[in-house]
Amino acid sequence: MDWISGIQNAINYIEANLTEELDYGEISKKSFSSEFHFQRVFSLLSGYTLGEYIRNRRLTLAGAELSRGDSKVIDVALKYGYENPDSFARAFLKFHGILPSAARESGAKLRSFARLNIKISLEGGNIMDYRIENKPEMILTGYKRRFTGVPFGEGRYKQEHSFAVTTRATQYFCSGIMLDGKNHYSIVKNIDDDGYDYYLAWQLDDEARADLKNSEVMGIENVMELFSLEEIIIPAATYVIFRTEVMRKPVKAYSDLRTQIVSEFLPGSGYKFADAPEVDFIHWQPLNENHDRYIEIWMPVEKD
Repeated sequence: MDWISGIQNAINYIEANLTEELDYGEISKKSFSSEFHFQRVFSLLSGYTLGEYIRNRRLTLAGAELSRGDSKVIDVALKYGYENPDSFARAFLKFHGILPSAARESGAKLRSFARLNIKISLEGGNIMDYRIENKPEMILTGYKRRFTGVPFGEGRYKQEHSFAVTTRATQYFCSGIMLDGKNHYSIVKNIDDDGYDYYLAWQLDDEARADLKNSEVMGIENVMELFSLEEIIIPAATYVIFRTEVMRKPVKAYSDLRTQIVSEFLPGSGYKFADAPEVDFIHWQPLNENHDRYIEIWMPVEKD
């Protein structure tokens, strides 16, 4: 029960202090876990970053307070952590769709973001196949884009789709160097309230990586720069690895499995998230072989 009560304690602490300055480290202490672990679990379970949750709750309360008509906009802005009225107005407009001043008018339409509450229900009883592996350092070659939101929310797939569609030439190039278009990686790094770095990457051998940097071999000057490629160092780490079933379209199964890892596997496993990149190994057969597709989820962990 510590894991469940810890998350609820953290949420209760946030709700009791929405008009105060909130420190992520202090919030995490209420959950009996590290700041890094708490933020990642919170995002996986809720679909929001910690910052998004706090901001949405504050704007909800600010809207309700202004709608009562007895508070000044500047006072409400300061109360909910906005020292600059302009930044408050922008955030309020983005969330509610109207300016703060309009919220005081009769009939103004506002949005409400409900507080989170953990409900205990009888779940689990599922068999989950996994393996624990100590992976050595890996050097991958790929390219990135900065995404908004959390790596586990609805917005991820829209951004990934756009990223993949607009970078087909780079994908074909990297797959050609590898001489195997069936396997590649996606990597999530540098997660914060503003978003995260999302990479598509390939594991090339030493010779291929050297050729990429050699314009005489490639026949193209600055080929790494031309395709916006970089070397991505994945440090040695312990990973718990899960795999979707082999199917034509494993993306939905992948999303469900990721949630299941956090809600069912982690709480009683004796592990917690480690501060290392998250890696997905993607086995993606060509269209004429698309029955043989699966995704492996590599979650970096350490002993709890």
